[in-house]
Formats: sequence, C-alpha cells, structure tokens
Amino acid sequence: MSFEVLFVCTGNVHRSVLAERLLAQHAGAGVRVASAGTRPPGPYEMDRETRTVLEQLGGEGRDFTSRRLTGEMVAGASLVLGMEREHREAAVRLRPGALRRVFTLREFLRLAEGAQGAQGDVVAYAAGMRGEVAPVDAEQDAVSDPWGLGYEALSACGTLLDAHTRALAALLTPVAPR
Repeated sequence: MSFEVLFVCTGNVHRSVLAERLLAQHAGAGVRVASAGTRPPGPYEMDRETRTVLEQLGGEGRDFTSRRLTGEMVAGASLVLGMEREHREAAVRLRPGALRRVFTLREFLRLAEGAQGAQGDVVAYAAGMRGEVAPVDAEQDAVSDPWGLGYEALSACGTLLDAHTRALAALLTPVAPR
C-alpha cells in the first residue's frame, strides 16, 4: 500500500505545487505526492516563474494542472500538509475524521522531530505530540505566500520548501534495520 502526501495552499499555484514536486524528487518510491488549493483561480498549468524556480531546484515542472481541494482528496491521503493553518482547517472541515492526519507542513516537521518507524507511525507520533509541546504562533507554522511579491519572494519560498521537503522525505523514508 502506498503512502500519499497531499499538500494544500490557497491557489495551488506556488507553494503546494513546489512542495508536491520537490517531495516527489526527494522521497522514495513508496511515497505518492499530490497538491490542491482551497481557492484555486481555475485549472491552470504551472506558471512560468514557478516552473523556473522548481527546475532550478531540480524538480519536474511539466504536466501540472491546479485543482480545488475536495473531501475525497483529504480522505484518500495518508498525510495532509497545509502551508498555513487556514489550509489545515479547510481540510479538516471537509473531512473531520482526518484530524490526526492533517497538519501544516512546518507543524508536522516540528511535532515529528525524532520520530522513527514506518510512515504511518511517524504520522501517529506527530499527532500524539499535539498538546505535548509548547504551541507556537501561526506565523511559525506557516510557509508565507509569495503571491504577488515578485520572483525573489517566490525563489526564497522554493528554497525554504526544498529544505522542508528534504526533512519530510527523511522522516517518511524508513531506515532499514541493521
């Protein structure tokens, strides 16, 4: 059975697209990756600047179309990662039963730090850490939206997401026992 990570942002234009394609590059074959937006402006192909940033980071920029987040997507994902708390909340509103599998990306990395084992065990560990670690403010759990801020902001977002998806891939790639 494969493990699916679903990234969510507002438009499915920059952040979730970059995270999807970068995790696909960094993760093993046992991880499927998808993305969606809570309010995408329409079904669009990846924009030129996002593709440029992605390809500079080694990701694949072809064959992408933005899409709207649905309850079925949330239900089918093993792990749902929003770029901000509003995206996490939107996913939970669509599928309240998915709460233990829905986080912001930065929240998940913080809560899962030190977790080991199979992918599902890492998700369960992170869910169990809610309430066990000190809360942080919303900005610390967010990947800021580069929309409308120019190429430099988009490039900085891509660099941040590259680092975060590398860390995520390390958490989701079980270490073989010796």
